[in-house]
Amino acid sequence: MASYKPKNILLTGAAGFIASHVCNRLIRNYPDYNIVVLDKLDYCSNLKNLHPSMSSANFKFIKGDIGSADFVNFILLTENIDTIMHFAAQTHVDNSFGNSFGFTKNNICGTHVLLEACNVTGQIKRFVHVSTDEVYGETNEDAVVGNHEASQLLPTNPYSATKAGAEMLVMAYGRSYGLPVITTRGNNVYGPNQFPEKMIPKFILLAMQGKPLPVHGDGSSVRSYLYCEDVAEAFVVILHRGEVGHVYNIGTRKERSVVDVAKEICHLFSLNPDTHVKFVKSRPFNDQRYFLDDQKLKKMGWSERTLWKEGLRKTMGWYVKNPQWWGDVSGALLPHPRMIMVPGIERQFYGSETGGSAYRLSASDSDHSKMVAPAPRNIASTDKPSLKFLIYGKTGYIGGLLGNICEKQGIPYEYGRGRLQERSHLMADIQSVKPTHVFNAAGVTGRPNADWCESHKPETIRTNVVGTLTLADVCRDHGLLMVNYGSGCIFEYDDAHPARSGIGFKEEDAPNFAGSFYSKTKAMVEELLKEYENVCTLRVRMPISSDLSNPRNFITKISRYNNVVDIPNSMTILDELLPISVEMAKRNLRGIWNFTNPGVLSHNEILAMYKNYIDPSFKWTNFTVEEQAKVLVAGRSNCEVDASKLKKEFPELLPVKESLIKYVFEPNKKTFAGSAAIEVFHEVDLVS
Repeated sequence: MASYKPKNILLTGAAGFIASHVCNRLIRNYPDYNIVVLDKLDYCSNLKNLHPSMSSANFKFIKGDIGSADFVNFILLTENIDTIMHFAAQTHVDNSFGNSFGFTKNNICGTHVLLEACNVTGQIKRFVHVSTDEVYGETNEDAVVGNHEASQLLPTNPYSATKAGAEMLVMAYGRSYGLPVITTRGNNVYGPNQFPEKMIPKFILLAMQGKPLPVHGDGSSVRSYLYCEDVAEAFVVILHRGEVGHVYNIGTRKERSVVDVAKEICHLFSLNPDTHVKFVKSRPFNDQRYFLDDQKLKKMGWSERTLWKEGLRKTMGWYVKNPQWWGDVSGALLPHPRMIMVPGIERQFYGSETGGSAYRLSASDSDHSKMVAPAPRNIASTDKPSLKFLIYGKTGYIGGLLGNICEKQGIPYEYGRGRLQERSHLMADIQSVKPTHVFNAAGVTGRPNADWCESHKPETIRTNVVGTLTLADVCRDHGLLMVNYGSGCIFEYDDAHPARSGIGFKEEDAPNFAGSFYSKTKAMVEELLKEYENVCTLRVRMPISSDLSNPRNFITKISRYNNVVDIPNSMTILDELLPISVEMAKRNLRGIWNFTNPGVLSHNEILAMYKNYIDPSFKWTNFTVEEQAKVLVAGRSNCEVDASKLKKEFPELLPVKESLIKYVFEPNKKTFAGSAAIEVFHEVDLVS
């Protein structure tokens, strides 16, 4: 039998379940092979799956989409790839019924791009295409011989149809261009690291919560299950000993009905199957059985080694130890999840009408004290938190308040120690803290005001632009969402957005204010951050908090001025909006958001409320914008931004005046009224 030894292997989709086990095995056992992983980090991918390989000298991770022809060609050439193991695909049947075009794009078009790149570069010596047993279609219930590699392909659902279509392309490129292709078709795989949209990890996580296990239909459909490490070994055998042009089934003759699997998992968690197995509506079409002839691969020396009960117990033990490996997966645990958006690592699911809400996990449900977790031998239960924040900007206005919010909500957090522009420092912070989300509240706003930036431009660029981009890039490499507190001071009223018109600048509008260097850097970095799908940019304007003794508070500042301009502006009431930013992180929201309360307030309106609630003796005078300009080095942004996008996501968000009264003036009324708690400083400047 032929023996093949690769040099530089490209593994597609290896941050996913099966391929990550293959990658880690190759790295562990073949240190002379160079392994390059290409993965776009879709919802069911996780860089943590590749943690055992990350520190190896022969491992390289590249984030990208196999659908980009130029990108794939570049990787094949620059990495001198001679072998491809193609795992990347959309695989969940339920999702394919509601998102079939996405399956066609990923599974067929993506495979076609890879094949054409192989043909163009002419350097590939092995192309291992990973398919599925579902391409054979449903096996007769009374069949005693499984589908042979030469059996007809009769797919029955959109997912299996796209995998069969991809196989046809692979076969065509093998015959037309002589591409050295090998195809595999496998039974169901289970084990550690599997995203819980699949049945076994879903049932385990639900059982840990004491929740019902949703079984489709009557549960009589049967499947064959292989443990992930056995499957990884099968791929190693096929890579080295498989013959070009051949197809290999990776299967087992041992079968189990869905309802029997649900009952076994109930028993492992000491749950009563009669009360914890719930039968729900089946999907549009559900094959009764898949059964493979596995003799061809066995003749090459491979066989499954992990018995079902042993593998299931190992899998259960891993999920007990790592309940938050995937973060919030409550949507995936619904009886009929539907993936509706897949930007980067974002996960957003809709449930079906079939009892979806009954299975949705609330924040309180994730409390591990409520989990029904057994204590099998050699398995230690952990109290790993569901969230952990890494915050940059400890000494800043917003950064300090964020820490207080985390303490109130019981969210573990740490402040970053590294300098933003030092990539190695940021990587060390992430490795040390192991956060689920990163918040960037660091930045140069000016000391004591934005005029400072005009005479310290390199320092401003270093932090506001270079540092922010470096942090975003490091977060992307680690699969982390970065919430970035940007600025709305990148606009000024114009003919299309006149003052007091109620027409605000929207998220998609291009910045039009360049009157200060500070604003220039904020506009510049916001534009560049659009290229990072893992970033949520929040445009803050004139931040106000209930701490009226804080010199960075907008109210505190203008109450200390001799003169103020009277112009309406959008404003950010931090006591209301900062908790919303935490919720946005929990929801994995991203993109650009105008982070202000709806509406505008003028300086005079704020100071009138200050006089009414805080200091009846307070007086102030106005001067014009032209007069203000004479005492300023840099210009100041005055504008209204449209907060309707934020209001739609958070309908409870208050208009700016109501929020100011509720969160700032009312709480301070008794504390500050009649006192001289606020020193009066004579300044002649306004911050942006």
